[in-house]
Amino acid sequence: MPNGDILITELSGKLKILKESSTETEILNITGTPKVLFRGQGGLSDIILHPDFRENHLIYLSFSSGEKNNNTLRVMRFRLDGLSLGDKKLIFEAQPFRRTSNHYGARLLFIEDGSLLISSGDGFNYREKAQFLDNHYGKILRVNDDGSIPDDNPFVNKENALPEIWSYGHRNPQGLIYNSQNKHVYIHEHGPRGGDELNKIEPSLNYGWPAITYGIDYNGSIISPFTVKEGMEQPIKYWVPSIAPSDMTFYNGNMFPMWNGSIFISALVPGDVRRIFTDNNNEIKEEVIFDEISERVRSIKMAPDGSLLLLTDGPNGKVIRIEKD
Repeated sequence: MPNGDILITELSGKLKILKESSTETEILNITGTPKVLFRGQGGLSDIILHPDFRENHLIYLSFSSGEKNNNTLRVMRFRLDGLSLGDKKLIFEAQPFRRTSNHYGARLLFIEDGSLLISSGDGFNYREKAQFLDNHYGKILRVNDDGSIPDDNPFVNKENALPEIWSYGHRNPQGLIYNSQNKHVYIHEHGPRGGDELNKIEPSLNYGWPAITYGIDYNGSIISPFTVKEGMEQPIKYWVPSIAPSDMTFYNGNMFPMWNGSIFISALVPGDVRRIFTDNNNEIKEEVIFDEISERVRSIKMAPDGSLLLLTDGPNGKVIRIEKD
């Protein structure tokens, strides 16, 4: 947050604020959060501040909502007043509802024009629908800050297409960033067994899932014999075996100038951080860092002072700050 406080979501539905001072660290609960479906991979997921948060105090939450066999991904907007949320407004609701509680995506990102991107996963059992534009499975969506549809979305005037769709053919995108240097949006998404991907996202494009993939199914069967097809985009990097990417952040801070322009990806398996950068020949390189953590790294963010914040998950999850001595 602008004052240095840190907002943390917990899958169970709790929203907490971490306050640091020179003498103590305090973690407090925020009331007024929505009722979530806390099941499988479902629950309270991402949180993002409105670009004008200093003036309007608006925040956005993504979460799974509904019942065991009839649920969906929702995004709601709230006004943060001290330790409580008010003025709630539904911004997005994925259609159709699903019977599963996996692969929600649920990442949020404001881009330079003030519109909001939302990642929506394929629902695990609905992967074929990621190739069709009449549903929200396996899509990146773009809406205005009030939930209305931008006039320049790529499928606004396409018959049998949902107008909020920005790109499609995704599996379970859990990393979503804007690179302020080259003005591009990037996502990463979980593959099945192998085939985790890092993609540069452009509106209207098809990213191939499940028609093309570098992974296989969890039971060892072939999902698709193809890794390339005409009209489908290739990842700029993929991982076999999987690293289970969970979040990412673009680094343009002052604390570690040697990292400027890097993408940092948090990974659940084996539990580390990957720095993605281009070398002098413009080739994509990867460096494994912070592997001494040896825990599931659930999230990574750059703080306003240029330090890095890592979040581990599980019963003993913690916040770790990486800063200069």
